[in-house]
Amino acid sequence: MAIRTALTEAFGLEYPIVLAPMGPGSAMGGVGGGRLAAAVSNAGGLGLVGGGYGDPNWVRTQLELVRSSTERSWGIGLITWYITEEVVDLALRYHPAAVLLSFGDIRPYASPIKAAGCTLLCQIQEVEAAREAVEAGADIIVAQGREAGGHSGPRSTLPLVPAVVDAVAPVPVLAAGGIADGRGLAAALMLGAQGVMMGTRFSAATESLTHEQAKARIVAARAADTVQTRVVDIVRGYASWPEPYTGRVLRNDFCERWHGREGELEAALDTEAPAYQSAFQDGDFDTAAIFAGEAVDLIDAVVPAGELVQRTGAEAEARLRDGPALLG
Repeated sequence: MAIRTALTEAFGLEYPIVLAPMGPGSAMGGVGGGRLAAAVSNAGGLGLVGGGYGDPNWVRTQLELVRSSTERSWGIGLITWYITEEVVDLALRYHPAAVLLSFGDIRPYASPIKAAGCTLLCQIQEVEAAREAVEAGADIIVAQGREAGGHSGPRSTLPLVPAVVDAVAPVPVLAAGGIADGRGLAAALMLGAQGVMMGTRFSAATESLTHEQAKARIVAARAADTVQTRVVDIVRGYASWPEPYTGRVLRNDFCERWHGREGELEAALDTEAPAYQSAFQDGDFDTAAIFAGEAVDLIDAVVPAGELVQRTGAEAEARLRDGPALLG
């Protein structure tokens, strides 16, 4: 038995599963590099490199890696409000099958992306933003709930996804935020989504660029250990993140000290920013942040990405197959 949706047909996938493009794609490191994206694509999903803020050297290195590591469809995701035309042009030179734009106005970039023959995905957090993205040329909408790790908006996944499906039909919609296994995939399909985008679960995959100690903390964490905050953006020099987006991270000493004292943190950046960068480089996660969503409850081990794709797909198939029994 196989799950066939508009997403699997568009990219020739075995499973309607997309790797969230976990950045930041900058000097502060990354999570979703070329090796992870290739592993997801090779297993039958769609791997997206986390281009994040668009550091050219980082993007170039990771796109060369994914392009040389898979013959299947892959793509890249970028933070829309921060990137430049030069970064988009750089990404397009590697001929990705898909480009995902998140958090900002996609209109300046939609035309060149589509002219290059790429499928344009747009991640949104509100129903009206989904309509605007479709009007601007988005081929696929990703409806992201606030349960997600990293940056997200104010809405929850469960009510947001069907509302977006209704608003933009027949444009395909993917569900994101709090999904980490086949049960979540099956549920998303029942809400009308054509697939899912998963991040936190793959952050703890073998091929992820996530520090090994950070992976261990993700495995040990529970949803109550996560918090949405601005302090991580402030200390990393990205305080200009637009409203209402905040980043969901695992609580640590740095978060406990500064969350709710953002103004004081901004005044202390001369000392706090260098200390934070050193902590990140040293793997000190009592200070450096670990982006993770509420799905940490469902993560119990670090395993290869290909195994995660296949396990999630098989579990979703089983859940869908068992569904008719509920009807008696």
